[in-house]
Order: sequence, then structure tokens, then C-alpha cells
Amino acid sequence: MNIEERLERIEAQLLMLCERQQVREWYSVEEFARIVGRSELTCREWCRHGRIHAEKKFSGRGAHTAWAISHEELQRYQREGLLRSR
Repeated sequence: MNIEERLERIEAQLLMLCERQQVREWYSVEEFARIVGRSELTCREWCRHGRIHAEKKFSGRGAHTAWAISHEELQRYQREGLLRSR
């Protein structure tokens, strides 16, 4: 592997890391799960049971809504963990 190939590989990895760390106002369940290192199913169940604050929002997939989790809730979860069950 020559130096140009190594630099391209490093650049691609840096771009991927930057995209992952980009702060957003709202996260999908899939994004939230990736950030916190849990499965999508687990995070969706947390939303459904009120273990994290989430809202149903239109997802652009027709009439179906999807869970959306705010950046503030992500930070709260990272500091404090799950809420008590309802």
C-alpha cells in the first residue's frame, strides 16, 4: 500500500467519524441505537414504554410515523440512563 492509498483510506475514515459525530436536532431510532451501542429493537421498545422521551413524527414513508429522539434526550440518557417505566 503506497502513501496515497493510505492517505485516501485515512481521509475516508475521518469523513465517516465526522458524519457519525455530527450533532443533529432529532435522531431516528436507528441513529440513536448506533450512537448508544444498542439494538434498534431495544431502543424502539424504550420509546414505546417511555424509558426515553421520544416523539412520533412523520417519516416521509407515507402515513406511518416513526420515533424521533431529541439531541437533549440523547444527552440526558448519556448522563442519567433510562427513565423509570410508566
